[in-house]
Amino acid sequence: MQLTVSTWNINSVRLRIDQVGRFLKERRPDILCLQETKCPNDKLPLKELQAFGYPFVVHMGQKGYNGVAILSRYPFTETGVMEMCGRQDARHITVTLSREAKAAAGVTIHNFYVPAGGDIPDQGLNEKFKHKLDFMAEMRSWGSRSKPTSAPAILVGDLNVAPLEHDVWSHKQLLDVVSHTPVETQALEELRQEAEWVDAMRALRPEPEKIYSWWSYRSPDWAAADKGRRLDHIWLSKDMKDTLRSIDVTRETRGWDRPSDHAPVTAVLEL
Repeated sequence: MQLTVSTWNINSVRLRIDQVGRFLKERRPDILCLQETKCPNDKLPLKELQAFGYPFVVHMGQKGYNGVAILSRYPFTETGVMEMCGRQDARHITVTLSREAKAAAGVTIHNFYVPAGGDIPDQGLNEKFKHKLDFMAEMRSWGSRSKPTSAPAILVGDLNVAPLEHDVWSHKQLLDVVSHTPVETQALEELRQEAEWVDAMRALRPEPEKIYSWWSYRSPDWAAADKGRRLDHIWLSKDMKDTLRSIDVTRETRGWDRPSDHAPVTAVLEL
C-alpha cells in the first residue's frame, strides 16, 4: 500500500482555496497537512475541502494568523493538540490513522508550524526570536519525554528553519539571517536527532543538492533569482525510513496566481 503525505504552508486557506483544490486534483495525496490557515475553526471552508475528496478534516485555528489543519482520505481514531510555550496559538495538531487505512493504520501524523522568529536574531532584542527558540526547546523536551518515534510516526510542517548548508541559496550570506543562524539550525538538528527522526528529503536527496521550499515575496522574479530556503519538512520515525520511495517539492505552485510563498513537499511511502 502506498501512503502519500504532503505538507504546505498555504498562507490563508480561504484566500487560496482554489489553489488547494488544484494541488489536490493534480497530486492526489492521501494526507495534506496545512499551516498558516489564518482562520478560526468556524470559518474553515470545510465543505469545500471535503468536496475535494477528503472527508476527514481536523483543524486548530485562530483569527488572522497561525492555524494548522490535516485533510485525509482515511479516518483517524485519535486527534490532539499541544499548547506550546503556554500559548493557545494553533501551531500543532496530530492524528492517528484508523484501521480503515489498512497498512497505514496506527501511523501518527504530527503537523507543526514553528514561529518564524522575526527579523533580528537576538533573544535579548527580539521577543519573537526568543519565542522561536523556546518553541524548539519545548519540541525537544516533548520528543525526549513522549518518545513519538517509538511507534510509526510522521512529523511534517513549516519548521521555519533551513538546517543544512545546501538548504539555502547562500550559506555564507544567510548565517546572520533568521531561519539559518547557527543557534536555530543547531536547535532543530538536535531535537530531530535526539528523538531519532529521519529527515526524509535528505535521506533520498542528500547534499550537496540544493533544495528549497520557500521563496520570498520580496523578490521581483523569484524563479530567475532562485534565492530560496528549505523551511518545510517531512520527518519519519526510524522504523519508517525504509518505506520511503520518493519526495519532492511542487515548485510550480510558487508561480500560480496569488501564490503562497511556500511550495508543497510530498513524500510517497510504501507500507
